[in-house]
Amino acid sequence: MKKLIILHGALGSKTQFEQLAGLLGTYFEVHTPDFDGHGSKSASPNAYSMELFAQNLADYMQANGIKKPLVFGYSMGGFVALKLESMHPGSLEELVTLGTKFDWSPESAEKEVKMLNAEKIEEKVPAFASYLKSLHGEQEWKSVLERTARMMLQMGNEAVLTAEDFSKIRIPVQLLRGTKDVMVSEAETTNVQDQLAHSVYREMENWQHPINLVSPEELAQQLLSLYLPG
Repeated sequence: MKKLIILHGALGSKTQFEQLAGLLGTYFEVHTPDFDGHGSKSASPNAYSMELFAQNLADYMQANGIKKPLVFGYSMGGFVALKLESMHPGSLEELVTLGTKFDWSPESAEKEVKMLNAEKIEEKVPAFASYLKSLHGEQEWKSVLERTARMMLQMGNEAVLTAEDFSKIRIPVQLLRGTKDVMVSEAETTNVQDQLAHSVYREMENWQHPINLVSPEELAQQLLSLYLPG
């Protein structure tokens, strides 16, 4: 049975994928790690970075005896998987990303960071604050927001994935984007597609960016069609 690693996005945790993992468990040995500082590991004091998370993934694979897994990376998780593959080509067998943002600039980073103010979230969208508390803990969720904001600003000022990095990635990559995703554009995703040797861009009708608004059943069926064609 092939091994499949599911990677969560920014502000997320592995608990978001319990239902998806259950749907795919018949077909794969499914792994859903938390990145450092998220979910079960939210108490970690480390500063966030793509390099740190890529190393998290490499360490998880080594600790669990996983070689060349299939990977599904949602949003930031897709970016992390690409970063690891660029650092250590051949680490993964195949990658599917969904809603991964590639267009990072000082302006785009500032735009995203404006939405990561804990006090404003508690005041204006308390349901989202409660959701983040359920993922990371009553106290730690604010730290997750702060460290994510700092990481995004850093990504806006210094490219984390360059054309040279993309040229090192030779594995098959499927780049998925929901047609109703207002955070990630078609242009930025197809720009990356053009830089990858073996990649396909697919638009998912009516899918939105927050993973909790994507049907686990639909996502599972889509992943099965990509990983197990025919």
